[in-house]
Formats: sequence, structure tokens, C-alpha cells
Amino acid sequence: MASFADEAHASTPPLLPPKSGSHESSRIATPTAGGGLAPFEPERPPRATSSSTAAPPPPIPDPGDQWLPQVLENKSKHDLAEILANPKLLEALTHAPATIHPSLAASHQALQSSLSENAEMASQLADLETRVSRARAATQAQLLSTHALERQWRQKQSEMDHALAPFSPASLYQQLAQGVQEQAQVCQAMEESFVEDGDGGDGPVSEREAADWLRRYREAKVAYYLRQERKERWDEGRVGGWR
Repeated sequence: MASFADEAHASTPPLLPPKSGSHESSRIATPTAGGGLAPFEPERPPRATSSSTAAPPPPIPDPGDQWLPQVLENKSKHDLAEILANPKLLEALTHAPATIHPSLAASHQALQSSLSENAEMASQLADLETRVSRARAATQAQLLSTHALERQWRQKQSEMDHALAPFSPASLYQQLAQGVQEQAQVCQAMEESFVEDGDGGDGPVSEREAADWLRRYREAKVAYYLRQERKERWDEGRVGGWR
């Protein structure tokens, strides 16, 4: 009989007794000042406030080593020996709804609740993982598209720089310096041509030809001085927006 109880107790997870048990026992056994026993006063649970949640029910105490299912209390030693020799039957008696102890049933219920919560959390995590995978794929596709747009922009920027190269400050300054030199050569060529025509020409230059040359030479000189003035202003840093 004791061996079956030990076997049943070994398969039943022990539960801690309620915390108030030791205090209640001490209250019952402690005499009062008048010599009598103090009246038993059950502990009152704290009043629940609107902000606090309901307290969990107290755990069911463990039945101890001497507990037997009610269906086995009137069995003979021979029947009990046969039951002890059959592990599957012991397992069935321990966990059957009709013979299970309330403490073990409460433990199973808590375990089942935890398993249900874990299964629900696993389902939520799987759904979250699916959404994260979709978001990652969309982000990757958007990143690839962004890289392609960046390459296209660099190509367009290179073409734009090539098209605007003649209008860059360095190119404009080079054109201005070259224009000053070319205009100086034009003025010098006009002077040499006028002198050669006057010295070795067919005859003296007419007044009309001289006036026409003076007009063209004056215009050429004006263009030369304007270009030279612009170049000097640029060299002195007096051209806004270029330096």
C-alpha cells in the first residue's frame, strides 16, 4: 500500500502549501492571555482597487504520500500489486479525469494555459516574421531601384557637365584671354596694312578711305580695350559669381 502511494506521489509534481498555512496553525495553537485558545480568524484578501488586477487563486496543497485515488481505497493487496506492476495503468489512474488529484489537475491546467499562450505567441511571431520578410524584400527592391536611379543621375550629371563645360569659369576666362590676344592681333594687322598701303600702294589714300579705316580701326580698338578691361577686372577678382 505504501509503495503504491510512493509511486503515485513520485509521478505527481508536488505543490507548495499556501503561505497562510503556517500562520493559521500558529494562531490556533497559541493560547491567549486568559488561558484559552485564540479564536480562528481567516485572513481576508486585500480589497481590489480599480487599478489592480484580480489576485490568482491560492494553490491547492499537495495531498502527501498517503493519498490514494478513491477508486483504489477498497482494492485488495493482490489487485494493488497488479496495478503497481502495470506502468501504463498507473499513468492512466494518475492522470484520468475521474481519479486525478485537484492539485495535479490545476498544474495541468496551468501548463495547458502556458502552452496555449506559447502557441499563440508563436503564431504571432510567425506572422511578424512573414511581414518582416515582405518588408525586407520590398526594401531590397527599393534599394536596387535607388542604386539604378543613382547611376542614371551620375550619367546625366556627366553629360550635363560636358555640355556646360564651354560655359564654365575656366573656359570663359580662357576664351576672354584668347579674345584679347586675337583682338590685339587684329588691331596690329590693320595698322600694318594701313602703313603698307600708304607706302607701296598705287597712290595716295583718299580721304574717304582714310575715314573708313579710322572708323574700323577705332571699333577694333574699342573691342580690344573692352576685352582687356574685362580680363583685368577678372584678374583682380572684381567679377562677381566666379570666385
